[in-house]
Amino acid sequence: MKPSDLASRMTLPVNPFKIIGFAVLFVLLSALVPVTIVKELNGQFDLLWRELFTPRFIVSALALLTVYYVSDGLRLWFTLRSLGQHQPLRTMLPLVFINLLFSNITPMATGGGVVQVWYLHRRGIHIGAATAATTVRTLLSSLMIFLPAPVLLFSIDRLVDSPLASQWGGWLGLFAVLYVAFFLLLLWRLRWFIHAATAVLALAHRLHLIGESRQRRWRFRLRREMIRFGYSFQAFFKGNLADLVLALVSTAIFLTSLFSFPALLLWGMGSPVDYPLILALMLVNTFIMYFAPTPGAAGIAEGVFAVIFTSLLESGDLLLLVLGWRFLTVHLGMLIGVPVSIYAFARRKDSHG
Repeated sequence: MKPSDLASRMTLPVNPFKIIGFAVLFVLLSALVPVTIVKELNGQFDLLWRELFTPRFIVSALALLTVYYVSDGLRLWFTLRSLGQHQPLRTMLPLVFINLLFSNITPMATGGGVVQVWYLHRRGIHIGAATAATTVRTLLSSLMIFLPAPVLLFSIDRLVDSPLASQWGGWLGLFAVLYVAFFLLLLWRLRWFIHAATAVLALAHRLHLIGESRQRRWRFRLRREMIRFGYSFQAFFKGNLADLVLALVSTAIFLTSLFSFPALLLWGMGSPVDYPLILALMLVNTFIMYFAPTPGAAGIAEGVFAVIFTSLLESGDLLLLVLGWRFLTVHLGMLIGVPVSIYAFARRKDSHG
């Protein structure tokens, strides 16, 4: 059996019952903050929704969404190219929506990484190389967020006196250091993780949880894919310089477009827009979302967003901003991701090249 045939017959390593449960939890938590705001308004609020249904705003939103989705696909595509893995650009667009769906209905976006590796493996890329590509892609965006976020958290006036800085600032800084340190250890001290994983398999064998043949088979596959992961990561820095630079540029464009949606909504609502301030506030908000244990940071994302922007708008306008921001950046992509995922999973064999 050819490797491509084997990859095409792989089943998605995600429990459907867990996915359904996480999806329900995501919906409930996402509604928590908007419902709370509505209750505080005592039924007296006038949404400016008509302002957001003008042709000018709709065209602008579609343009920003296009930049957002395309740059998301390009940052993975250029990362793959820098690793020596060449795929048609058109294959990246479905992965954008599949990742949006699964990363937002699983805690800490864990499902998104699994599905991306599965999708790329079906395209003929080894698991180690696919894992390296998604890890490097994530690390690039993480560093662009984590490096300036603590500085902004303690330098922006409206954040300095907020609970985010006064009560949680130290913990957020510690989590950021541990998060980056984990990735650096994974990339530079990969053999430690190989030894640790081997020890876990040996322990499972001694406890009679797995047989000897399965232990040998799993140990071989694990070491093989982790070694491929290490080689692929090294290839990123030794690969084509243009692809590396374009991976960085497309990541920066992706993050800028992601952070620009509140500014677009404020502009559509006729409110004053301090664009640099909006970008800085959204960078801090996204930084905090990285550590949210809920599916898609649901509940926490809306709550932190409301705390950050509460001094800029009236409660009614704030509700519209929260709903519009989450719909454009998350919910719309998830809705598109449902039929895209069903189509991708139904295919028995992907064409390579």
